[in-house]
Amino acid sequence: MAKKSMGAMIGPWSFLIGVILAVVLGFMGSASNLWLALLVIAGILVGLLNVTEKESQKFLFAGLSLVIVAAMGQNALGAFSSVAFVGSKLYGILNALLILFVPTTIIVALKSVFDLAKD
Repeated sequence: MAKKSMGAMIGPWSFLIGVILAVVLGFMGSASNLWLALLVIAGILVGLLNVTEKESQKFLFAGLSLVIVAAMGQNALGAFSSVAFVGSKLYGILNALLILFVPTTIIVALKSVFDLAKD
C-alpha cells in the first residue's frame, strides 16, 4: 500500500475535525475567539489541502449552496432563536459552519480562478 503525503492526510482530517468542532461549538453557544480562529484555520487547510482541481467545481457548487443556505437559515431562525432552545442551537451551528466554510470556499474559488488564468 502506498504511503499518502502529509497534505493528503491533513486535508481530510482538518475537514472532519472542522465540521465536528463547528457543530460542537455551535451547539455550546458563544465560543471564544481562539476557537473561532481554529475553525478559520481548519477551513483554510481544507481549501488548500483537501480539494483537488478535479473536485473544485463540485465543491464550489456544494460550498456555495451551504454558505447561502446557512446564511439564510440564520436569518430565518433569528426570531425563533430567542424563543426556543432548539432555534438558538441551530443558529449557533449554522454560524459555526459559516465560519468554517467561507474561508474554504474562498480558497477553492481563488485556486480555480488561478487555474483558469494559467490556461
